[in-house]
Amino acid sequence: MSYSSAIDQLSAMTPELHTQPGQPRRKFSLKEIGTLLEALGNPHRRFRSVLIAGTNGKGSTAATLASILETAGLRTGLYTSPHLTRPNERIRINGEEISDEAFASTYFRVHDAGQNLIEAGKLAQLPSFFEHITAMAFVYFADEQIDFAVLEVGLGGRLDATNIVDPLLSIITDISLDHTEWLGPTISAIAREKAGILRANGTLVTLPQHPEANTTIGEVATNLDVRGISAVPYMPALASEADRDAYTIEALGAPVEIASPLHGAHQHRNIALAIAAAVELASRRGLAISPEAIANGVRNTRWPGRLEVIEAGGVEWILDVAHNPAGAWALRAALSSLERHHGAGAKPSTLVFSCLRDKPVAELAQILFPLFDRVIFAPIHSARATPMPDLLAAAAATGTPATTVGSIAEALALAEGLSSVPRVVVSGSVYLVGEARPLILERAEGAA
Repeated sequence: MSYSSAIDQLSAMTPELHTQPGQPRRKFSLKEIGTLLEALGNPHRRFRSVLIAGTNGKGSTAATLASILETAGLRTGLYTSPHLTRPNERIRINGEEISDEAFASTYFRVHDAGQNLIEAGKLAQLPSFFEHITAMAFVYFADEQIDFAVLEVGLGGRLDATNIVDPLLSIITDISLDHTEWLGPTISAIAREKAGILRANGTLVTLPQHPEANTTIGEVATNLDVRGISAVPYMPALASEADRDAYTIEALGAPVEIASPLHGAHQHRNIALAIAAAVELASRRGLAISPEAIANGVRNTRWPGRLEVIEAGGVEWILDVAHNPAGAWALRAALSSLERHHGAGAKPSTLVFSCLRDKPVAELAQILFPLFDRVIFAPIHSARATPMPDLLAAAAATGTPATTVGSIAEALALAEGLSSVPRVVVSGSVYLVGEARPLILERAEGAA
């Protein structure tokens, strides 16, 4: 059973958000993933975990917390979604992706267990794409005897497959409107789904955010008698530090120098949540985490495609998966900070962009497009891609010159040639950044 066979079979599944128009949607519950994991020996009960839900920032928070735990000497599993380039990225131990061989063997163990359950009448259908890969992560983490798992919720929280675990604590990052067709049309409805990761008498780490989200999360937490921990003490204390990547906080009774490779003021919130969780795990759960581990863990965090800067071909490429309005505003703020600190000449003049049709294209365009002299629309390999005429119409509504090309490689080449400033932004979709990043890295390696 080869890796390529495993990938082919996974790819043939219809991921939950890829349902085609007219195709009936699957009804989800935790019963299916629970039945599957029981057949696999309940691997999710063989390690401790933290569960992270939210609309934006949960991946960055997860990556930062995992880096802190790893630096503290804990064998740490990290489960995230979606992936940029390869599905192996979703399952990591101490920063290392699951190998192709382990991916294949684990996939077929999970697949065969699901098939056996169907034949026994215990499951009505094969587990979904996300249930498969979540079960794979749990099996792999258990087999590798990790000390701790940091788990990013895929969608929502209440019915997400990751919510089958019993976490030591739950983290909720910033909540905004996204996936409204699945989670509800309001901030309050979405927050209620996210708050589904809370446990009776459990612990919640969060930050003040949208008033509707605060109210809803507070109601759920109160009803469950959840103990709340604010990450506010781990935010930059000075206004002058508000848009810088380096600042000092106090944690575990000592000053800690925070110097994160994750750019943008919005990352301060995600870093603060990770630090608050680490402090809680050290002070009340007995994990041997020191102030030095926090500082070094933050410094060593790697989370590609989030305001990531790559120098290649004489161009500074800025890659960011700003796929919803909140993400677009965060990117806009980061670019404004760049201009404030380095002058108007630092402002990127070209945006390479694409997005999925279930995103508010017109709103994304209004937020981002006016910042640039031109936008280049590149095709992405997804049945849900926004049609080029719709992208051009969105650009026209903002008055921003735009053009379309036949491939992402062509878009990058055109951006290099047209940009008056050697700085280009690639954003709008995980698919776009995931396909563009290897091409840009090839440029960087060729120039080395």
